[in-house]
Amino acid sequence: MIDGITMYLVAGTALSSALVGGVFYAFSTFVMAGLRRVPSEQGMATMQSINVTAVRPGLMIPFFGTTLAGLAVAIVAIVDWNATTSPLLLAGAGSYVLGTFALTAAYHVPRNNALAATPTDAAAVWSRYLAEWTRWNHVRTAAALVAATLLGVALRVG
Repeated sequence: MIDGITMYLVAGTALSSALVGGVFYAFSTFVMAGLRRVPSEQGMATMQSINVTAVRPGLMIPFFGTTLAGLAVAIVAIVDWNATTSPLLLAGAGSYVLGTFALTAAYHVPRNNALAATPTDAAAVWSRYLAEWTRWNHVRTAAALVAATLLGVALRVG
């Protein structure tokens, strides 16, 4: 059974996973598509600017906070194992920590840094970045939303 502070931890982690997933969903569904519609130099310069402004508290607090909360949920699931809810908690936490946080750190951040160092007239670089970055953004979006769903189900069952 999920109760007390664990209930708030799981609920908060589920909500913040959904929040981060929503931000990434917006990028997957219309931000990147909008950037694709403008000339390469403008789209690339805009994305370079977005990548600078994204590293601010408005995104970083929920992004890193959800990661820390997800790790705490995983620890709770393992330490206080319950056959009904712990697998859901562990899967939800793992989905966010691995599928959203780790993917961002290992894939998106290096590409964003490389894009920052690319001259704005590099149309081929921009075209490849758009396709590849967006494809993997779909994955981290799904991972965050799966995490929110699994944690929500764990709350409901527990």
